[in-house]
Amino acid sequence: SSNEHKLNFKKSKEACLSFIQDALLQKEWKRAAEFLTCYIESLEKDYSREHIGPSEMIWRTGAEILWHHSQSSMKEFSCFMEQMKTLGVKRYLKVCLEHVFHLLCNGQIDEAYQNLSLAESWRFGEQTAIQDKEMKLIQAYRGLLDYYSWFKQKSILLEHSEDGFSDSAVEQEMHGYFRKAAVNLKEIIKIPGVWDIFVKCYVDLLEFYGDHNEARQVLNEYAYNSKFPANPNAHVYLYQFLKRQREPKKSLISALKILHDIVPSHELMIDFNTMLQKSKKRKKRRLGLEVIFAALDYAGWKENAKAWSCLARQVKQIVISEKHLDWIKQEWNSRKDWWPAFHFSRYLAKRNWQENKSLSYEKALVAGILLGKGCKYFKYVSHQGCKAQLKRFRMLKKFVNRHNPVYLRISG
Repeated sequence: SSNEHKLNFKKSKEACLSFIQDALLQKEWKRAAEFLTCYIESLEKDYSREHIGPSEMIWRTGAEILWHHSQSSMKEFSCFMEQMKTLGVKRYLKVCLEHVFHLLCNGQIDEAYQNLSLAESWRFGEQTAIQDKEMKLIQAYRGLLDYYSWFKQKSILLEHSEDGFSDSAVEQEMHGYFRKAAVNLKEIIKIPGVWDIFVKCYVDLLEFYGDHNEARQVLNEYAYNSKFPANPNAHVYLYQFLKRQREPKKSLISALKILHDIVPSHELMIDFNTMLQKSKKRKKRRLGLEVIFAALDYAGWKENAKAWSCLARQVKQIVISEKHLDWIKQEWNSRKDWWPAFHFSRYLAKRNWQENKSLSYEKALVAGILLGKGCKYFKYVSHQGCKAQLKRFRMLKKFVNRHNPVYLRISG
C-alpha cells in the first residue's frame, strides 16, 4: 500500500542518515560518500513528482565529505557548491560563505574574492531583505580580503621606503584598498556580535592613518556596549591599544580588571598583577594578591614560573613586613583543602626539581610559608638545593625556618 511504502521509505531514509553520521564520526569519507549518494538518489526516485529543495544536511554533509575525501579535488568541491547555490535560494548566501571559507583554506584568495563579489550582487525578490545579515557578512569578508590586499601593498611600500624609494602607484593602490576595506569592516562591527578579526583589522587601518580617536571609540564600543555579548578578547584588544598609546596605568588597570572578572586565568594576569604590585594604594596591592592566587587555581598555570615568582615575591614582602598577613590568610582559607595535593605534592617536587629549578625554588618558598617547614614540597626541594650546594636554596631554608611562626598564624 501507499502508506506502507511511505513508512518503509521513512525507515530506510533514517537508517541511511544514521550510516552517514557513523561514517563521518569514524572519518570514513569514502563510505560516507557512498551512503550520501544513495540517500540523494532515493529522494529523487521516491519524490520525483514533488519539488524537493536540497536540505542543509545534504550540502553541509556533502561539503564535509568532499573536503576530506582523498580522491576529491578543489574543482569538484567548487562544482558541488555551485550546484547547491542554484538549488537553494534560501541558503544561497550561506552556501556562498562556506564556499569562500574552503577557497581561503586552499589558498585561492582571488577566487574567494570573486565569489564574494558575485554573492554581493545577488538579488532574489524578498529573499534579499530576509538575508540582510548574511549579505552584511558577505560584504564584511570582502572587506577582510581588501584589508589583506592593503596589508600586502603596505609591506611593499615600507620595503621601498627603507631602500630610499617612493612608489606613488603602490601608495595610491594601497589607499584604494583602505577605503573599500574600511567601509565594509565599519558596517559589520556595528551589529552586536563577536567580530574579533574584523575589529582588529579595522583598528589596524585606523591606527596606520593616525585616526586614534576613532580606533579608541570602536574598541570602547566593542568592549563596553551591553548589546554585545561578553567577550574577553574585546578587553584584550582595548588593553593592547591603550598600552600602544602609552595611556596612564589607571586606564590599563581598568581594562584588565574587567578581563580578570571574565577570565581569571588569562595570560595577561601576569601584567595585571605586576601593575597592581607597583601601586602605592593598599587596595590595589591586595587585589594583586587575589589575582595571582586566582590564576594559579587553574591547571594551565601549575608550572608557570613567572606566576609563582609573582606570588613568592608578594608573599615574601608581606611576611618580612608582618603587615597584611590577613590577606594571605583570606586567600589560603579557601584553598588549604586542595592546593597541597594540587601544587605541593612530593611527586610534583621531584618533577619540578628535575625540569625547572627556578620554578621549584619559587614554589618551595610559597609552600614553606603556606604549609610550614614540614611541607613535603618544601622539604624535598630545599634538601635537593642544599645537597647541590646552591646558595639561594640554603637561604630559602633559613628564611622559611625563621618565619615558621607566620605559618602558624596563617593556618590558625
